[in-house]
Amino acid sequence: MSIRKKDILDLELMSYSDIAYEIIKEDKKKYNTPNLFKEVCKLLNLSEEEFEAKIGDFFTTLSTDKRFIFIDSVNWDLKENHVVKVVVDDGEEDMSDDLEEDEDEEEMDDDEDNDIEEDLEDDYSDDDIDNDTTEDDLKDLTIMDEDELEE
Repeated sequence: MSIRKKDILDLELMSYSDIAYEIIKEDKKKYNTPNLFKEVCKLLNLSEEEFEAKIGDFFTTLSTDKRFIFIDSVNWDLKENHVVKVVVDDGEEDMSDDLEEDEDEEEMDDDEDNDIEEDLEDDYSDDDIDNDTTEDDLKDLTIMDEDELEE
């Protein structure tokens, strides 16, 4: 039976998300949140004030309901209307490659450790520190004691 032909008493026993599900399924089209909730409110004879008060909760409900999917950051549709591509990686082929890479990396790491330490020592020296900058920054500062701060 069409959701729009159901008795109001039957609709009141349904959740908003169940009604929304039936609307999208029946109309076979996507809806944005306000338009979908307006359809729900119209079926339940809810006022504009109730619409405004409950639309946030309605959005949250749709977001957590696994039957719905948010498309194009605007519209809701049913997940069953969309194909989900699942890629399964068994990982067996990669396992042997990973072990060989790990062994090669360990050999390289030992040689590189010594080179890195030498490079770091060469890159930084005491001559690189600019002491003038800190003195310039401090010359405009005024030292105040606590009594002066309270005034």
